[in-house]
Amino acid sequence: NDPLPKQYVDYWANLLQGDLGPSFKYESRTVNEIIAEGFPVSAELGLIAVSFSVLIGVPAGMAGALYQNRWPDHLVMLLATVGISVPSFILATVLIYIFALWLQLLPAAMWGSPEYVILPALALAGMPTAFIARLTRSSMLEVLAQDYIRTARAKGIAPLKILWLHALKNALLPVVTYLGPMIAAIFTGSFVIESIFAIPGLGRHFVTSIYNRDYTVILGITVFYSALLVLMNFLVDLAYLWLDPRIK
Repeated sequence: NDPLPKQYVDYWANLLQGDLGPSFKYESRTVNEIIAEGFPVSAELGLIAVSFSVLIGVPAGMAGALYQNRWPDHLVMLLATVGISVPSFILATVLIYIFALWLQLLPAAMWGSPEYVILPALALAGMPTAFIARLTRSSMLEVLAQDYIRTARAKGIAPLKILWLHALKNALLPVVTYLGPMIAAIFTGSFVIESIFAIPGLGRHFVTSIYNRDYTVILGITVFYSALLVLMNFLVDLAYLWLDPRIK
């Protein structure tokens, strides 16, 4: 029945107001300032990586479903399997060796102008692209077996038009479900990719705070990620209503 310590009560009261408190390591800085500094960088990198994943993964999955059990389908599934199997740090190392050291087309690390974003975004997008391609393919095959698709084919509608206008929206439901938590994770920073490419994002701040035992920063970034995850899941629910009005 002892009352809670005032410091404990004050911390949770400030947390409810969005104040994550001061940093243990850097006394002149607050956790909110550190997040405000690192999150825009991670969000920019994450947005480009998610765009790569969707723009490559969805058409690849559609091609695999359209040419099921033929060479485009086998190629898509092979690349998707490789993308899922290869860790992001291995892919990042290969990309640096090919495009930065061998061909010398792109910078190997740091952050600044647009050319610095390409390699880390590709490395970060590798595994999500493979998952999205597999999800799109399996979902598209299920949708293409529905009666309304057979009716559209019987009317003589072109296969590509059936895919884009009739099948794609319903096939995207599993992809949208996967995108919600994936965006929350990528936007709050990939500490592996950001460490390899020396990107001053939120993931790198998280790793540094672990080394420094900066517990308020660790807790603050975790709370921020949790809030973003809840928000993205809420947006996923809203996207369901747009993709399939029957969910209402």
